[in-house]
Amino acid sequence: MVPHLTTALTGPINELEQRILDATPVIERWFRLEWMEHTPPIYCAVDVRNAGFKLAPVATDLFPDGWQHLADSMMPLAAQAAQAAIEKICPEARNLLIIPENGTPQPDYLAGLERLRDIFRMAGLNVRYGSIDPAIASAASYAAADGQLLTFEAAQRSAYRLGLDHFTPCTILLNNRLNAGAPGILEELHEQYLLPPLQAGGSVRRKSVFHHCYAEVCKRFGKLIGIDAWLLNPLSAVTGPIDLHTQAGADQLRAAVDALLAKVRRKYKEYGIHEKPFAVVKANLGSSSMPAMAVHDARDIAPLPAPKPARGKGSKGKAAAAEPAEYVVQEGVLTQERLDSATAEPVIYTIDRYVVGGFYRLNAGRGSGEVLDTPDARQRPLALAGSDHLPRPGAKPGASAPNRFYMYGVAARLALVAVSYEMESTDPELMEA
Repeated sequence: MVPHLTTALTGPINELEQRILDATPVIERWFRLEWMEHTPPIYCAVDVRNAGFKLAPVATDLFPDGWQHLADSMMPLAAQAAQAAIEKICPEARNLLIIPENGTPQPDYLAGLERLRDIFRMAGLNVRYGSIDPAIASAASYAAADGQLLTFEAAQRSAYRLGLDHFTPCTILLNNRLNAGAPGILEELHEQYLLPPLQAGGSVRRKSVFHHCYAEVCKRFGKLIGIDAWLLNPLSAVTGPIDLHTQAGADQLRAAVDALLAKVRRKYKEYGIHEKPFAVVKANLGSSSMPAMAVHDARDIAPLPAPKPARGKGSKGKAAAAEPAEYVVQEGVLTQERLDSATAEPVIYTIDRYVVGGFYRLNAGRGSGEVLDTPDARQRPLALAGSDHLPRPGAKPGASAPNRFYMYGVAARLALVAVSYEMESTDPELMEA
C-alpha cells in the first residue's frame, strides 16, 4: 500500500518537479550513459529530504540493513535487480557469502539479513552467512524477529579466497561496516569479488569525499535540465582535525557553521524563502559513534564534556585523551513530509543502478528541522513501482504521489552516481596507477 502524503507542496519544488518530469527521456538517457562508464554500488540506502522548495539526498549507507521494511510487493523487482547485478559481476555465480556485522545481532537486524538472503535466492544464488567475528569459532544460530533461525558460520580463509566448508562463493557481500578497520581475512581476495570494496568501510570512508563528488554530479545534472544545482544539493564544508572537548575546537566548529549558514541565507534570500536555515554536524569518518546533530544557531555550540576517566588496572583514573577529528557541516534540509501525525522522510533502497523500494522514517518526537534517525523512529514501507505508481506527466505539480516517488528515485540515483565517482577516486589500485 502506498502511504498517503499530507505534504504541503509549495514553491520552487513544483517547478523542479515539472522540469524533471518534462525531461524524463533526457534524464534516463543520462543515467544510462553514466552506468556505461561507472559502476554503481552493489546496494545502497539513501535518506532523502523534501523541503517543499528543495529535494536532496542527505545521507548514503553503503552497508544497508533494514531490508525487512521494504514492501512485499517490491520483492520481485529487488530480485530482478539483484540478478542483473550478479550477471554483470559474475555471470556463472552459484554461491553468495554474506558477511554480517560482528557481535550479537538484534532480531530486527536479523530480519533484514533474512530478507536480503531471500532477494538473492530469488536471483538464483545459494546464500549463506560467513562471520568474521573472532568470537564465532565454528557456527552460531540466532532467532530473527519472525522466529526463524539464522546460522552464522565462521568464515575460512585460503590463499586468495574466503568461504565456508564445502561452500566457495564467487562474490562476497559485505553487510559489515568495518568500523574497526578491515581485518586481514578480507584483504587480497584476488579471486573473488568483495562488495562493497574495502574503501567503503567506516574506518576509512569520509563523507566529505562523497559530498564533493555529489556537488560535481549536481552541477552537470543541473546544466542538463536547466535548473540551479542547489535545488538538489545541500551545501557542505569540512573542518580540519579539531578537538570538540576544548574551547578552541568548539570555536572552530562554530566558525564553520556560521560560514555555511551565511551561504544558505543568501540562497534563501534569492528564492524568497522565509524559513530559518540550519546545519547538520556529522563526524567525517563513518566509524564515529557521534550522532548527527542539528544546529540552528552557531552560538549554541559548546565544548563537549571531558572524556570519562579510564578504568582498569594501570589506568590510574586518568581521562583518555580525545583524538582530534574532522567534521562535516552540511546544510540542513527541512522535511515537509508528514505521515501518521509524525514528521517523515523517505529512505530509498537500491540494488546496483535500480531503485527497489524503501520506507518512510517516522519520528513523532522530532520537528521538520531535526534529525529523524533516532532509536525511537518508526518505519512504514514505501512502494515505488507497479502499474498504479508510474509517473503522470499531465498531473499538476505537487498533486501526484507517483510523480513524487519518481523524484525520490532521481535524487537517490544521483547519489549513486556520486558514490560511483567516490569509490573510483578512493580505489587504491586506481590511485597507484
